[in-house]
Amino acid sequence: MHPLLKSVERKTYIHILAPLFFASILAFLDRVNVSFAALTMNADLGFDPKIYGMGAGIFFAGYVLFEVPGAIVAERWSPSKWIARIMVTWGIVCMLMAYMTTATHFFILRFLLGACEASLYPVIYASIIPRWFTMESRPRAISITLTSLLLSAIIGAPLAGWLVSLSPFGLKGWQSLFLLEGAITVVYGFFILFWLKDDPAKVKWLTQEEKDFIANTIQAENAGKEKKQRLTITQALTNPRVLMLCLIYFLWITGFWGFNFWMPTVLKKASNWSTLQVGFIATLPMLCALIAMVLIGNSSSKRRESRLHVSIPLVLASVGFLIGALSESTTVALISVFIVAIGVYSPMGVWWSIPTTFLTGAAAAGAVGLINSVGNIGGFIGPYVLGFIQSSTGNLSLGYYWLSGSLLASAILVFRLKKQA
Repeated sequence: MHPLLKSVERKTYIHILAPLFFASILAFLDRVNVSFAALTMNADLGFDPKIYGMGAGIFFAGYVLFEVPGAIVAERWSPSKWIARIMVTWGIVCMLMAYMTTATHFFILRFLLGACEASLYPVIYASIIPRWFTMESRPRAISITLTSLLLSAIIGAPLAGWLVSLSPFGLKGWQSLFLLEGAITVVYGFFILFWLKDDPAKVKWLTQEEKDFIANTIQAENAGKEKKQRLTITQALTNPRVLMLCLIYFLWITGFWGFNFWMPTVLKKASNWSTLQVGFIATLPMLCALIAMVLIGNSSSKRRESRLHVSIPLVLASVGFLIGALSESTTVALISVFIVAIGVYSPMGVWWSIPTTFLTGAAAAGAVGLINSVGNIGGFIGPYVLGFIQSSTGNLSLGYYWLSGSLLASAILVFRLKKQA
């Protein structure tokens, strides 16, 4: 390791990863709080499983439409300012959800929430982290950033369960949940505007020697990738390897969001626990997945290997859904939740380092945006189909089989990627 690399990484963890980490926590809270709000919101507003599944999934329609354009605009304008814009607008929409009264309101606001948040993670993966971290350190850096998803579940699950059980100031619990988390996001959006910077040349917390080192190292890495294959945005979006990554992520996210949106409901029905108890119990599998994500990210960076670090956890998640489908006991349901949580979350950091191993700049931003947006079509399909299956059959076993197969197919395709990925 270069003597300057350790000091640079320590500083960038504080000044770059920390603000991204907190932004990601709020993003995930504002995205999945609807799953806890649903514990009382659905009855209050008369939403059946089909309406809830449609509303939960339509969020991703906004994502799909605005993901790629947003990522390209951010790369060419200012990634840090774009993230601030994202947070302020989605926070406002989240607050408006406290005042919805019909299914139409629910669908419109969930769509707008997705449209506002679209491109957040592509900007993080492809525009900000690649400007500050070398190829070798990116799997670890992205994995650490994405532990925020799990920490937000650990913090957010009991918080949401608690808020939903209250009725402050004449509000329903689900209304206070949307108002509080939306307001915090708006405030943080203005804060991040002054905290986060786009590149080393614009900061005062690095010495000139450190600035030169990180800039020259990353420039050399990018030049090496472009020497092998320099792609335009259009070429990147139609590249066979990028399209394969799109298919993999679509299959993965179908299972990922199918799990996340229905986990609280599954735990409550299997156990008859209170909403507060469900909120606290839901933190345990997320804590295990958080530890697994850090370990897998560190292992991938040390071994410079990606395929097995992604495919093996996805196989584990597939097995977890099968376990859940084969038994309806409380103990087995809880075990399956642990297994699936570890499998669908832990390889995320390694996964998002793969596109930047062969793409740079706007091509990387556009490609990551495309991968994320196509994947998020699965975010619509997963919750909606589960809602449809539950309404049609009265249980989720068939849905578990379907999600298990989707994750297994994703794992097989990851394993078939070129080894240099």
